[in-house]
Formats: sequence, structure tokens, C-alpha cells
Amino acid sequence: MIQKMKGTYDVIDDIAYMQLIEKKILQVSKLFHYKEIRTPHFEASQLFHRGVGETTDIISKETYDFIDRGKRENTLRPEGTAGVVRAYIENKLYADPIVPYKVFYYGSMFRYERPQKGRFREFRQFGAEAFGSDSPLLDAETIAYAVTFLKSLKLKDVTVTLNGLGDRKSKEAYHKALKMHLKDDIQTLCKDCQKRYDENPLRILDCKVDQDHPVLINAPKPLDYLTTEDKAHFDKVCSALEAMNIVVEVDPSLVRGLDYYTHTVFEIKVSKDLLGNQNAICGGGRYNHLVETLDGPPTPAVGFSFGIERLIVALKAANVRLDDLRTHLYLITLGEQAQETGIALLQKLRLGGIIANMDFMGKSLKAQFKQSEHHKARCVVVLGEDELNKNQVEVKDQETNEVHTTSLDDLYVTLIDILTQPSDCESCEQGGKKT
Repeated sequence: MIQKMKGTYDVIDDIAYMQLIEKKILQVSKLFHYKEIRTPHFEASQLFHRGVGETTDIISKETYDFIDRGKRENTLRPEGTAGVVRAYIENKLYADPIVPYKVFYYGSMFRYERPQKGRFREFRQFGAEAFGSDSPLLDAETIAYAVTFLKSLKLKDVTVTLNGLGDRKSKEAYHKALKMHLKDDIQTLCKDCQKRYDENPLRILDCKVDQDHPVLINAPKPLDYLTTEDKAHFDKVCSALEAMNIVVEVDPSLVRGLDYYTHTVFEIKVSKDLLGNQNAICGGGRYNHLVETLDGPPTPAVGFSFGIERLIVALKAANVRLDDLRTHLYLITLGEQAQETGIALLQKLRLGGIIANMDFMGKSLKAQFKQSEHHKARCVVVLGEDELNKNQVEVKDQETNEVHTTSLDDLYVTLIDILTQPSDCESCEQGGKKT
């Protein structure tokens, strides 16, 4: 039997969570004036090598690369930002009169890494990018956008961790100080860190192997090397978040895992009770030179991304309630004529917004009642020869046990009347309306 590839999964039981997330993405993105962009699942390999960075683990260890029949080097996208930046440049979106230019994306990404809980080789991301403004207020709004999205999903105990890397001068000064600090102890760190020492020392701080090593714990912090201008940028981000009542924890060691970040970097975490110690659910920051690196005009930008699978794990652990896809009406039919009338009746009801179903397997009356239970039907109607002759049916409300007698012509109105009434104990005491 052919099976799915390692690190992939079929979306079956989790589809309701995924649909809830997609719904909230659209709703919250509209509030913040972000519009959707969809880019290809694969791009020229050079895009990610130049955009994400040759020294990152994503590019050096995790990309799915292939050569097509035209001898072109292609890569399945491992993240969303580089493709969006490419689209921004190629389609001259920098000429749009609305600045900053705000877009969000949602879709599959691909990384060859060890599959584990909430991490897959094909995974989904929700991300957003805003181009054209270097205002620290935009950094703060971007974080607020991500936090608002999590609030819309009813996730509580959300923590925002923040750091400032500064721009080129600040990062250059910090790189020198960090290399000086690590120089005598670099051989005591892992092989990846030893390699990063020459290629990108900042990435050493993001090492998961040596994160508790004393030399890293006592390493100098980027905030201590910010220029006056860069420090002012960071302080304004913090004050703007405070004004929006978004609590922030400054983490001087936070650098994120991508080469292109400048100024603000951030992570959003949920409670460790939901995801354990690896509880970061969103990451992002400012990248003022990536557009230029990919041959576009100098354009400041800021963005974030969420891992959808980890978000689903958190929603489950938090017992976030899902709206049931509940059947409004299950129509039980007795006889061939009732089936033919029933299918036409269901079509009219569905066009009016009624979620309805009926039997297509020739089941007995008892078996059809059992099916109505499996469908969690709010209302059940039996349609047989007598009902057809009288042009009249009884609608049983399964929650209140009330029975409503109505003509076939008025069935839609009766169902709407039932469905718009409360269905809790209080409504039971009040009694249902009979027609």
C-alpha cells in the first residue's frame, strides 16, 4: 500500500481547527488593512540562498531542492517572506499609492527536518509583511496584529518577547564584540557554532545545543551596542506597545534564526502548559535591507509568521471550543415518492441556508433515526405517504422535544423559527412554539 511521505499528514480530524484559523486570519487581517497574496510553492533556488541566507540552517540543511527538465535549480519554499518580497519587486508593488503596502499569506512550506509534535516536513504558515515604512509604530502595529489574531482564537496567557538588533552600524559593532567574547572558548561549542563564528556569529546565540553554555549566557547583548538612533527606535516600539496595553518582556538574547533581520525582532509565546518549553508560536521582525538585497529599491519592511500545526496543538491543549457543523434538519423518507419529493425539498431548504441531509442508502425507519443522531440534527422530519397526501409534516426539535406541525410549503419558515430560538434549559421551560 502506498503511504504518505514521512513528515506529511492528511488533514482529517484537525480540519475544523484549520478552518477556524483560516476564518480568523481573514477577519483580523481585514481589521488591520492587510490583503492576501499567493505566491508559487517553488521558486528559483537563488531566491532563498540570497534572501534567507546561506549560513542559516534552513538553507544549509533543510531545503527541498530539485533540478527541472530545463536544467533550472528550484526549491520548494521553506518560508514565505522571500517569495513575497520577490513578488513585491517583480510586480512593482512599490509603486502602489497606498504605503505601507500590507499583505498576508497562508499556505504550505517545506523543510527537511526531523518530524516531531507540531513540526512536519510539509507545514503551513500564516504570515504578514508590510513594506515601505521604517516607523517604529509599524513594528508595534505588526505585533498588535499578531496578538489580536491569537485573542480572536481565545488563546490566553500570551507573552510577547522583544529585542533590538539595530541597523548596520549597531550590528557591525555587536558582531565585533561578540567574536571577541567567543574567541577563546569557540572550540568548546558545537561544530555548527564553530562554523558560524566566521560566517555569522549572531547565529551562535540561536543555538539550541549550547543555549545553556556559560559563554553564551554571559555573552554581550545586542541592546548594549545600539546607536543612539537605533536605541530610540527600540524605545518607541516599546512605548507604543505599552500604549496599546500589550505586555512585553525584553529578551536581550533573542536574535531569531534568519540573517535578514534588523532593528526589532520578536517572538510570541503561549503558556508552557500548552506546548512545553518550546512554546514560541509566532516569530518576526523588521528587515530593512532584504528588498534591496533581492535587487529591488531600498525599502524598509516588517513582518511575522505563525506555524499553523503548532497553533492547532495549542488550541487543543487549551480546549478552545469549536463551532459544530451541526445539521439543522435530517429528513427521514419512507418510499420512493417521498425520496423524490424529499430531494427537491432539501434543495429549496439549502438555498435558504438550511443545513439538511437525508438517507441515500435505503435504510429502515429505525436506521434513519439513528443516522439523524450521528448527524447531531437539531430537527427531524418524517416524510411518507400520509404526509405527502396531507401536505403536512411534524418537525421534532431534538433539543426541546417540542413537535411543530406545519405544511410542506411553510417548512422553511418553521425551521427558521425553531433555529432562531434559544435551545438551552431556559427555552425548554418556556416551551416551543407550535404551528
